[in-house]
Amino acid sequence: MQETYIKKDSFEDKTFVNQIDFDFLNKIESLRKKNEISKEFDQEDLCIIDRAIEDCKKAILSKDSEFKIKNNSYEEIKLMEDKNVIKYILHRYKYEIFPDKKILNKYPPLLQIEPSSVCNFRCVFCFMTDENFSQKKSKHMGVMSLDMYKRIVDQIEGKIQFITLASRGEPLVNKQIGQMLEFSRNKFLGLKINTNASLLNEKLIHDILTNDVLTVVFSADAAEKKLYEKLRVRGNFDKVIKNIKLFKDIKEKHYPKKKIITRVSGVKFSENQNFNEVSNFWNEHVDQVAFVKYNPWENSYEKKDNDITTPCSDLWRRMFIWWDGKANPCDVDYKSNLSVGNINQTDIEKIWNGKDYNKLRELHVNQNRQKKKPCSSCFVT
Repeated sequence: MQETYIKKDSFEDKTFVNQIDFDFLNKIESLRKKNEISKEFDQEDLCIIDRAIEDCKKAILSKDSEFKIKNNSYEEIKLMEDKNVIKYILHRYKYEIFPDKKILNKYPPLLQIEPSSVCNFRCVFCFMTDENFSQKKSKHMGVMSLDMYKRIVDQIEGKIQFITLASRGEPLVNKQIGQMLEFSRNKFLGLKINTNASLLNEKLIHDILTNDVLTVVFSADAAEKKLYEKLRVRGNFDKVIKNIKLFKDIKEKHYPKKKIITRVSGVKFSENQNFNEVSNFWNEHVDQVAFVKYNPWENSYEKKDNDITTPCSDLWRRMFIWWDGKANPCDVDYKSNLSVGNINQTDIEKIWNGKDYNKLRELHVNQNRQKKKPCSSCFVT
């Protein structure tokens, strides 16, 4: 889901033109010319890198450009060692442009791994409000084993650079999340973890800060207790603020040179949400504030069909792997009607390029997404 980043003075999504100057462009061009770059990438990837850099030039000159480094990407790049910058631009290009052009890479540009489908909240806009899904004895509920996580990472190391630890549930419910982060060390350029922050404690904060998490996202949608707890049912506003402050304090005290981005991300759900207030409040505690558009996740299978025929870009951008190994094209389909395989039977590359996935892509390309639920009522394109 596309996030809109909020600064204290603007709601606009920043792009390359007003974030990255010519010095940065000179830097990436200089890095590209190094002999090591030509040795590290094959000819196809080198062509993509050159195309991406050329688009960055066009963006600086305010010309039409397919590929623009947006503010969130630039903030990540600033944390990179020089040796990883070109690699990041390559994989960011695949993430941004391949879905638009319907180019199918061997692996998804981003893999979203679900440490837990269990959540301690019942947010009003979330599928957790569907009791058939979230009840304790539901077949959908569980936490991923460390062994399964390791098998996933072993398959994708060096092939996928962008990983998000989150999906239907709260990742910190999984008691082995620290070991998962440790096993991921030095294996990905962009490792992100999403959390509602309610279960954060000193140990988990140290687990995040001692490993290679590039971005930690705290889910919050309001700047005051009453509205927050109305939206994030079972959430405790005071506890969440205390935990996020603790995260910042530990980082500043014990890891002052740690390169990590902290972000509060909320859902644009209610007219009562004042985004200026939310931004001003949370910007005191984190590096970024962002919002995603509300998509009625809580009734994916009941809401009325719409007339959208544009293919869903996520079919070329990301794949989800649930706690039990099931692979799914999206989490709007939280009950896995569209499941495209299971890593217990098939490896990730074969699932991504497999018959079931390609049938779904073909359906969308042929403007027939109305034939599949919940695609028929989803607005993601």
